Amino acid sequence: MRAVIQRVLEAKVTVDGTVTGAIGRGFLILLGVRKGDTEKEAAFLAGKTARLRVFEDENEKMNLSLSDVGGDTLVVSQFTICADMKKGNRPSFDTAAPPAEAKRLYEYYIDALERNGLPRPKTGIFAADMQVSLVNDGPVTILFDTDNMAVK
Repeated sequence: MRAVIQRVLEAKVTVDGTVTGAIGRGFLILLGVRKGDTEKEAAFLAGKTARLRVFEDENEKMNLSLSDVGGDTLVVSQFTICADMKKGNRPSFDTAAPPAEAKRLYEYYIDALERNGLPRPKTGIFAADMQVSLVNDGPVTILFDTDNMAVK
């Protein structure tokens, strides 16, 4: 499972001209689910996301979590971050989970964020053609890849 987490001042996702999710200060999370991912990876990643300390404290050190600053989350499904670029110039998406499994784990991750004490995340619409806009804060962008982490 992969997540691109961007610290934002604001972000929103629009589908067919309608805003489906919008936040102020917080995290825009682009989430990609790969074949073989399970609830274990989703829960682990949600915990890491909830505890991620990238907001500045009174000493201007990135030492505060989303909960510490009262931030929100906007989670957008994005299978393209599962792209494999080992060969050629056209990305392969063979490692991305099938849509039904990806949607199930996307929803599990969203629920797990809430179980980790965050307010209910805002979302896009799974598998829709979405337009995402944001004001990146910093910019601060963190990439999580459960294949490179000690998932417990």
